Amino acid sequence: MANIQPRGKNSYFFTVYAKNPYTGKNERKTMTYKVEEKMSPKKLDVHLLVEYEKFAELVRSGEFFTPQKITVDDFASLWIANYLETLEGASYNAHTSKYKHHVKPVLGDKQITAIKSMDLIRLLADLKRVDDPDNPLSIRSKQDIYLTLKSIFKFAVQWEFIKNNPMDKVDKPQQKSAPRRTLNYYDEEEVNNLFLLAEKELPHWKVFIVLLLTTGLRRGEALGIEWKDIDLQEGTIDINKSITMGKNGIPVIKSTKSTSSDRLVSLPKFVTKELKNYRKHWLQQKEDNEDVWIEEDREWMICGSDGTHFYPTTPTTYWRRLTKKANVRHIRLHDLRHTSATLLIAQGIHAKIISERLGHKKISTTMDIYGHALRSADRAAADSFDNFFAEKKSI
Repeated sequence: MANIQPRGKNSYFFTVYAKNPYTGKNERKTMTYKVEEKMSPKKLDVHLLVEYEKFAELVRSGEFFTPQKITVDDFASLWIANYLETLEGASYNAHTSKYKHHVKPVLGDKQITAIKSMDLIRLLADLKRVDDPDNPLSIRSKQDIYLTLKSIFKFAVQWEFIKNNPMDKVDKPQQKSAPRRTLNYYDEEEVNNLFLLAEKELPHWKVFIVLLLTTGLRRGEALGIEWKDIDLQEGTIDINKSITMGKNGIPVIKSTKSTSSDRLVSLPKFVTKELKNYRKHWLQQKEDNEDVWIEEDREWMICGSDGTHFYPTTPTTYWRRLTKKANVRHIRLHDLRHTSATLLIAQGIHAKIISERLGHKKISTTMDIYGHALRSADRAAADSFDNFFAEKKSI
């Protein structure tokens, strides 16, 4: 038999091809078998065939495959299939991207049992930008890759592929005295100019910009608004879902981030009036596009000519083009949320109200993000007492 070859005196070489249950790959497994007793040629042939079948069955059952011998890349396939697939789109995309671009090129071909803490420390220290290899990654990006590595080796231990976790002795990348990121937002004059600019935009984009500025909604929350969520009589919007990027770039409709994100937001009267006018336009658009209108189950407030919701990144692309075209100081679309919050702070609105309006789980989150603006408002409040008592004293 081709799969049973003599190898020296009383020694034979067994070869079996089978799929590795851990990696899904077809692999060649071999074993050297030594015959301990003398046999007739016919009896030897039968004996070797029996022993070969025992070995083949062991391989086919998966018991001969030792998980400790698989590569990091082989294990990553298991990690993706059995863990990452259970995550939502943003987390799935982030982990797979970090592994593909930064972990696999360095560790992918190494056996997972051969990985030492120092290998991981060096990997994190030597990280470079994919689009600019001459420059190192930011600390934040390194921390994200650290979390990806931590997840991989956590499950390698949990699923008994390795005994000790090499990440236990790897510190999370830190930047000493890291400066707090300065919020970028529009001041009152810039907001007024933006409202004037919005007047010239298509109705759905005008409403989108106005909503982000006056409610502080997240991009996905604004895209997820249906007309049934809006009470035009009371002037409120029920924020209960979001449209975000899912796995492999497929949009998903999901509930809001937390119970605090699920909230009822009050609208300024002028915004309610805008929405009433926009509703008339929306209904007319639906009638005019009857032949191409394919959305039957939902009435998305912000939608395309066929009634379907926009792709999650479409507003960001639109916003970038708008600011460039109109020669407006560009800030991120998400910074309109910060603009909304800082305007409210400047008007003396209590942080608790702002926190609830933004959908923060804790007021401490609001205080942490907008601490500088709140301190400035507190300083202005204190100065107002100086003015008050100066007037009293002059009487």
